[in-house]
This record gives sequence, C-alpha cells and structure tokens, in this order.
Amino acid sequence: MKIQFTEALLWQKAKRCTGGNCVEAAEAEGQVLLRNSTNPNMILTFTAEEWDAFVDGVKKGEFSF
Repeated sequence: MKIQFTEALLWQKAKRCTGGNCVEAAEAEGQVLLRNSTNPNMILTFTAEEWDAFVDGVKKGEFSF
C-alpha cells in the first residue's frame, strides 16, 4: 500500500550516521516515518502513540540484546 502525504517530508539522518547506510526519520500528518537511506522507497509508519511507547521502552532498557 502506498501512502500519499500532502506535505513535503523533511528527512533527518540519525546523529550517529557516518556512512551511507543510515536511519532517516520524518514527521507527517501526525505520523512518524522511518526509512533506510539505501532503500528510501520502503517506509515504516507509526502513530505518535506507537512511537512514544517505543522510545519509552528504549529508555527503560526493554530492548537490550
């Protein structure tokens, strides 16, 4: 399914990105969008609530490997 956004997307690369294979994020219409810079046509979309829950889990260490 292709999603059309009515506003221009401002993609930001991760601060720790030093090469060409980077995580990029954007916000549009209340959604948080993520993509890999080497495959920009595949975009993951999250609601603000989903993103907030993920960030909270990261801060709490719930995703340690």
